[in-house]
Amino acid sequence: MRIYTRSGDKGETSLIYGKRVPKSHMRVEAYGTCDEVNAVIGQAISYIEQAEIQNKANVIEELHHIQTILFHVGSEFATPQGKEVTWKLEQRHIDQLEQQIDQWQKDLPELRNFILPSGHIAATSLHHARTITRRAERIAVHLQEELGESLAIKYLNRLSDYLFVAARTVNHQLNVQELNLKADI
Repeated sequence: MRIYTRSGDKGETSLIYGKRVPKSHMRVEAYGTCDEVNAVIGQAISYIEQAEIQNKANVIEELHHIQTILFHVGSEFATPQGKEVTWKLEQRHIDQLEQQIDQWQKDLPELRNFILPSGHIAATSLHHARTITRRAERIAVHLQEELGESLAIKYLNRLSDYLFVAARTVNHQLNVQELNLKADI
């Protein structure tokens, strides 16, 4: 399979079902931003593989699962209005995120103030993925009317929470102190 097609050389690309749109289209921006999240999660996985955290294999497997689900989110964005989404998100995908958040929260110190994205490089990569996820969510909100019954916005909202707690969990398991936001600068 050839990687380059030359079909996008004039600034257009194809959505699923072949509809051509400018590469600046909000749908392209949305699934491209999900791809960014996916890449940064991959980077975080590389750092987690080198760290001494509990249940490392489970965490990595879970993050790989999220990377796969992000392709489902991208599929929702890449499917033109009125067409059937082939890789639909399901409520269970959101439920899985919530269950893991709740599980991790049990072992974390209670948050009493805002924290700065910091700590171990795996944790900071997860924070980075979280901020890109928030951008993807903001872009998706622009598409809300076109998306119809999509769970994409809800999934991205929950994923950003998940990545925040995952970053805290990595720091906690590695005994890395979280930095509190200082109001008096």
